[in-house]
Amino acid sequence: MTTVEPVEDWAEDFELFDPAYVNDPAPIWNELRESGCPFARTERRQVSYLPVTFDGVRSIAKDSETWSSYSIAVVPELVGETDRDPEHRPDNPDRIRSIIDSDPPHHTPERQLMLPFFAPRSVEKYREHTQELCRQLIRGFIEDGRVDVAERYARQIPPRIIAMILGIDPDMADTFTEWVQGFLEIGQVDAEARKYYDEKITEFFIGEIGDRLENPGDDLISILLTSEVNGEPVPINVIQGNVFLMLVAGIDTTWSSIGSALWHLASHPEDRQRLVDEPELIPTAIEEFLRAYAPVTMARVATKDTTLGDRKVKAGERVVLSFPAANRDPEIFDNPDEVIIDRQRNRHVAFGSGIHRCAGSNLARMEMTVAIETFLEMIPEFELADADAVTWAGGQVRGPRTLPVIFSNRSKL
Repeated sequence: MTTVEPVEDWAEDFELFDPAYVNDPAPIWNELRESGCPFARTERRQVSYLPVTFDGVRSIAKDSETWSSYSIAVVPELVGETDRDPEHRPDNPDRIRSIIDSDPPHHTPERQLMLPFFAPRSVEKYREHTQELCRQLIRGFIEDGRVDVAERYARQIPPRIIAMILGIDPDMADTFTEWVQGFLEIGQVDAEARKYYDEKITEFFIGEIGDRLENPGDDLISILLTSEVNGEPVPINVIQGNVFLMLVAGIDTTWSSIGSALWHLASHPEDRQRLVDEPELIPTAIEEFLRAYAPVTMARVATKDTTLGDRKVKAGERVVLSFPAANRDPEIFDNPDEVIIDRQRNRHVAFGSGIHRCAGSNLARMEMTVAIETFLEMIPEFELADADAVTWAGGQVRGPRTLPVIFSNRSKL
């Protein structure tokens, strides 16, 4: 494991894995903005920059000519993008790629291929299954009067829905979350772990793709194998990349978002009670939870020498797009550090911005909404069992990993 050296100057030496940043990054973003530093810099691992304003983040996200998405990990040296590992370089046409780490001209037609699977109508057909899944999970612990709601609820929902979409065994949910956590969380600070879980996921999907070639069904993998891009069959490396993306991004981000919303409600009884009394407000509250606790930070790589404010950036250097920081910018949002569950003007960028805005946003919203609705219906009164026992993951995706709550066993079965 890599030891994280403490930060003494956030403007010139930021560290996404510093415990202070992982546990509560908002004060650090505020400090940087107030000190007149909209673009922090670090030389840890590689020269990287961190914009902390809404306009700074969004302008970079929208400029795919200057900022490439071929390497989106916030920890660059673990990605395998150097000349010593040409398999992952952007100019290799056979590299495994997805819509999140491809640039034009590949990006647009391949994204259009994926979008129909996540259109509102397509997502809606999974709502009833998600509702029953949430009820089933809650029935498993409701009599106990306490639960780690991150582990036994939030963590359990996304992998089972993703498994249904991909046509894979939902009973592998714990295995999937282990792989994803190993790749996105542990792997960010442990190169061997990242490589190990990368290979596990890749090997698994090679097997699934091979099975669909022999036994096609009506799942996403089967449909991609019979689809075309620009009049040609979808390349296998593109199918591999996008199903890999669905597992990794579809699990951790939504797991973290559901967990953050439940953490807020367990910590703020007035908001919890209001949503119990006014369930029609839940969709609006979901948008506010997404704004305030946006989980995802992504990287971009400069394609040429450029500037960020008064910072001179060299080609190949990295910018870390903190969509969570953008969502806390006081120039855009009134009282940005306050969670206002009936906030009306809320043009957040929790799902990103530009051509890489999250294709699965409709699915994530549905899962979050159902998860919170169902929990409040069945367990309307709950609170943190021990605030000090809550732990958070950070880096690429931020969200609670340990979240013990207690509740009355008089809750609704």
